[in-house]
Amino acid sequence: MFSILGNLCCLIIDEGSYVNVTSERFVKKLALPTIVHPRPYKLQWLSEKGELLVDKQAEVTFTLGGCKDKVVCDVMPMEATHLLLGRP
Repeated sequence: MFSILGNLCCLIIDEGSYVNVTSERFVKKLALPTIVHPRPYKLQWLSEKGELLVDKQAEVTFTLGGCKDKVVCDVMPMEATHLLLGRP
């Protein structure tokens, strides 16, 4: 668990991933501002939705333990967690 804007949140650190992702629903709930992705890409999602266009990013400032950090994340529909951090 970690916190964003005083809210406890779920986090997955995935060393096999090369992107940082935040949940679209989470971004809306916390009213985080989004920006246009500088290099939009399509992702084949494992669901009935098929291909997904990733075209937004959000800057997420979070606190984990005593450390505070900021990361730019791709915004996409995701149910598993609020924030998924990949390799730097």
